[in-house]
Amino acid sequence: MRLFTGLDIAAPVIANLNDMLEGLRPLARVKWSPPENLHVTTKFIGEWPEARLQELREALSDIEPTGAIEIEISGFDFYPNARRPKIFVAKVHAPPELRELARRTEEALERLGCPPEEREYSPHLTLARFGDADTRALRRKIDEIGQPRFGSWRADEFHLYRSQTGGSHSVYTVLASWPLVKETMAA
Repeated sequence: MRLFTGLDIAAPVIANLNDMLEGLRPLARVKWSPPENLHVTTKFIGEWPEARLQELREALSDIEPTGAIEIEISGFDFYPNARRPKIFVAKVHAPPELRELARRTEEALERLGCPPEEREYSPHLTLARFGDADTRALRRKIDEIGQPRFGSWRADEFHLYRSQTGGSHSVYTVLASWPLVKETMAA
C-alpha cells in the first residue's frame, strides 16, 4: 500500500484555490491535481506492507504533539524553477511547528526502516504536473495574477493517508488521525 502523512486543508481555502484554478486550467494541457486531493504532506512514506500497518500506526501515535499549527496558503511557485518547471505549486506559509512535525514524523518512521528524505522539508500544495506540455500561456497568466492569498486555517490533527490509483488520478483515503494538541485532564 502507498502511504503518506499530512494535514487536511480547510474547505474555504480549497474553494478559493479551485476558483482561481478554474481560470488557469484551460491555458495548458497539464495534469491538474483534483481539489479534493490537495493536502500538506509531512512525510511521503511510499510503499508499505499492509502486514506492518499497525506497527506504523503505533509509531505515528507516539509522536509528541507540536500544538495546533496556523497555516496560510498564498502565492504560486514552480519547481525546480520558473524557466523549466516540472510542477506548479501554491506556497504554504507556517510557523516552525510544521517543520517540527515533519521532523518528528521522519524520526519515528526512520526507526521502522522508512528511508529518510534526501531534501530539506519544503511544504507546498502540488497544483499541476507539467511534463512536456507548452506552459507559456499559463506562466504568463500566473505572472499577471501575482501572489494571491487563498486563506488560512488552524490544523489541530495530522493524518495517515493511503493513495490508490482511481481512473485519471489518485484517490486519497485517511486511514488514521492524531491530535496536534495535547489533551489536558479536567481539574
